[in-house]
Amino acid sequence: MKLSLGPILYYWDRDTVYDFYAAIAASPVDIVYLGESVCSRRHELRTDDWLDLAGMLASAGKEVVLSCQALIESESDLKALRRIAGNGLFAVEANDMGAVRLLAEAKVPFVVGPHVNVYNTQTLQLLAGLGAMRWVMPVEMSREELVSMQACRPQGMQSEVFAYGRLPLAFSARCFTARHHNLPKDDCRFSCMSDPDGLLLKTREGQPFLVLNGIQTQSAAVYNLVGEIDAMRASGVDVVRISPQSAHTAEIVQQFRTAIDDPAAAREAALRMAELMPDQSCDGYWHGRPGIEQSAAANVRNAA
Repeated sequence: MKLSLGPILYYWDRDTVYDFYAAIAASPVDIVYLGESVCSRRHELRTDDWLDLAGMLASAGKEVVLSCQALIESESDLKALRRIAGNGLFAVEANDMGAVRLLAEAKVPFVVGPHVNVYNTQTLQLLAGLGAMRWVMPVEMSREELVSMQACRPQGMQSEVFAYGRLPLAFSARCFTARHHNLPKDDCRFSCMSDPDGLLLKTREGQPFLVLNGIQTQSAAVYNLVGEIDAMRASGVDVVRISPQSAHTAEIVQQFRTAIDDPAAAREAALRMAELMPDQSCDGYWHGRPGIEQSAAANVRNAA
């Protein structure tokens, strides 16, 4: 079972991003997804910079995949997508069906990202025929549904599960972070850079509920399936994905690697991770329940 690191979902400055991936190059992660998948206004790194990082990580022995945006809104977004699709060196993660079409036409191997709605085997068969080599299970899908999909998985198609990080729940043409600061989207002043792990939104009762990340809405709780490694392995999962956070990502990667290599160590890994997470954990979707819920057996923050 391989370990992957998803694209950075937040807006970090250029030096922070380069330092982050320099550390990741020495980590036990197998696959690294690179690129801006949330907002086209985030320009600290351009396509050439992502390709530069891709080359560095590939030299360190990592499999590199370039991620594209989940919400394409303009001709400039399409131009950036075409360049990523035609990079000629690295596979691409398609987070939009327009990207799937471009990649299929260019005969570029691609990964079906978690933002493409794949909920039945017919869709999976269609995407495999277009050139998909791997699919990332939608975050709200349960293990039971995954097992059903795996039973009819196309030959050669790998499966990947989003197993750690704040859940990417929705995208909007509006920027909620800019709205929070009373700014228009087109003059947002890149305010989301002030929140390296997103802007926490609480209920009236003070309970953490959602996180605003520009045009993306995330869960406040951190999805954590480190205790489900055995279940994922039994379900035929090939790749386990970690979503980056602003601090302790390398330590999170190490704890997942420990749990993958030694399933008996999963409980201890979960306990160690409790103090490394930006908020409490959840795993409801995996068990077919409301996503915000946490199974009693894996309530690592309370156990710590």
